[in-house]
Amino acid sequence: MSTPLLPPDTFVTYARGIDLPTFSGICADVGLPSRTQGAADGWVWVTHDAATSNGGAVADQAGFVTGFRYEERFGSPNPVETVFLASTPACECPHGQNYMVPHCEAHPFHFIHSRRGFSTTYFNMGRRRESRRSGDLLVRELLAAGIVGRETPRYETEPGFNEDGAVTLRLIADRFGLPATV
Repeated sequence: MSTPLLPPDTFVTYARGIDLPTFSGICADVGLPSRTQGAADGWVWVTHDAATSNGGAVADQAGFVTGFRYEERFGSPNPVETVFLASTPACECPHGQNYMVPHCEAHPFHFIHSRRGFSTTYFNMGRRRESRRSGDLLVRELLAAGIVGRETPRYETEPGFNEDGAVTLRLIADRFGLPATV
């Protein structure tokens, strides 16, 4: 059995192009002190407990640190790249079902990749939610795994396939080389 990437009910932001003291300091400065933090494989990360943190604020800060707000500190163009992951339930709010409409504060997107202040790709994971995505990153991997596309036979032949988004999470971790936070 493989080690889980992140604990349940957690928001984690991975960052590349920044050191851990700087990144954790930025989070604390904006009122988002981390529960845990670490560094490995070229990434630094901070985690936040979903029960005590505003998921929307954590997800927003993951994008902000890559953008113009921090160019004076890191240079222009800002070299920081982030991957935000949430191991929380997907937003069931009516507006949260559409990929181009912001989610509620309690339920950010499960996956957001940001560079230069923009979310380049974002979507929820599991139960075929990946088909409601924005951005082109991971499309080949999701198609090859049968998670999105016209041909998705694994959903019919394997009951419960990717119900919890674990297959998608593994594709994201492999694509970016993300270390486990547990």
